[in-house]
Amino acid sequence: MPRFEPFVALRYSPDEPLDDVTAPPYDVLSPADVNALRARHDHNIVAVDVPLEREGPGRYELAARRVTSWIDNGVLVRDAAPSLTLYRMNFTDESARERSTVGVIGALEVVDQDASGVLPHERTTPKAKTDRLDLTRATRCNLSPVWGLSLTPGLSDLLHEPGEPVGQCTDENGVVHRVERIVDPIRLGAISAAVASNAVLIADGHHRYAISRTYRDEVRESTGSTDTDAELTMTYVAELVAEQLSIDPIHRVYRGIDAAELETQLGRYCDVTEAGHMTATFAAETISRGSMCLVRPDGSGAWLKPRATAYSGVRVLDGAYLEHALDGVDGIDVTYQHGVQNVLDIVRSGQADAAVLIRPTSIDEIRRTAIERLLMPPKSTFFTPKLRTGLVVRALDV
Repeated sequence: MPRFEPFVALRYSPDEPLDDVTAPPYDVLSPADVNALRARHDHNIVAVDVPLEREGPGRYELAARRVTSWIDNGVLVRDAAPSLTLYRMNFTDESARERSTVGVIGALEVVDQDASGVLPHERTTPKAKTDRLDLTRATRCNLSPVWGLSLTPGLSDLLHEPGEPVGQCTDENGVVHRVERIVDPIRLGAISAAVASNAVLIADGHHRYAISRTYRDEVRESTGSTDTDAELTMTYVAELVAEQLSIDPIHRVYRGIDAAELETQLGRYCDVTEAGHMTATFAAETISRGSMCLVRPDGSGAWLKPRATAYSGVRVLDGAYLEHALDGVDGIDVTYQHGVQNVLDIVRSGQADAAVLIRPTSIDEIRRTAIERLLMPPKSTFFTPKLRTGLVVRALDV
């Protein structure tokens, strides 16, 4: 099972306004988002985490110089001792429920691909860019955590007691993010042992974890050592239980097949009924009806209720249902989009031919994925709220 250890964290100075200097993860930011965040504050973490192409081929080295400057000038401050960080989020979910979750940030062992201990939970789409690897090489930092799910029962109970408060911010969606430091050796040992006692399933950040493996191998080759900071990577770990997770679907957007043909193909496997004019409220209706929903360019929809007999042997996942139903249909291009309104806007504007709204993946299927060492289709889960980048940074002193 994987090691999970405290580390000496870098954190923003108490003089820095966390609302203005932290940011969403790099992979959900548009260029306009990055520009707005950089304009908000000179020390916003995106100045390091999202090097801009207009800054030229030396942009990663520029990001590294910024980190060094921020440390030298007291913008970022090293903790006095290794710690684990409790990370709490308070928010209202899509069904209007008030929620509170807690996980822990530490350094998780980087294991070889297909090794036991740290497991992927879905097939990933290819990513040719080396952006994260170039940034890690230059800054020698883990800037944002991988998101892991622990199979250890009772982990949440170990995280319930507060630690030393070290920061709080509220994001653009009203989510309150709070971090607390743990340095007590007994508690550190108990939490580390609990995480390390079972496999960790990667929920978000598969690409970051893969980059950590490549970087680890490079460091091993250059140093001849298997005992450096590169052997682990910064990871947020939460218990795999419903109360600690908020899971949204990632809907399917289609090009190369019109809505009528898509409806015909899916009608071979689903009972189809008219849904009328579609709105953002359909996110909740897909759950209550137990159906997917076809999105047409004219703004109307059709409910697609999977027939169990048509999907014998197929996993209970809408993404798997769609893959099965469209297998062998040529010329289809599928992309992935979070948020019902975003999907409606894309199809109505003619940027896509049709789309299908799907339901969130169940906790039972996520747990089955881990226990049976299975993989879900790409983009099967969208974990929310997103962790804030900048609340904790891990330097790689190799």
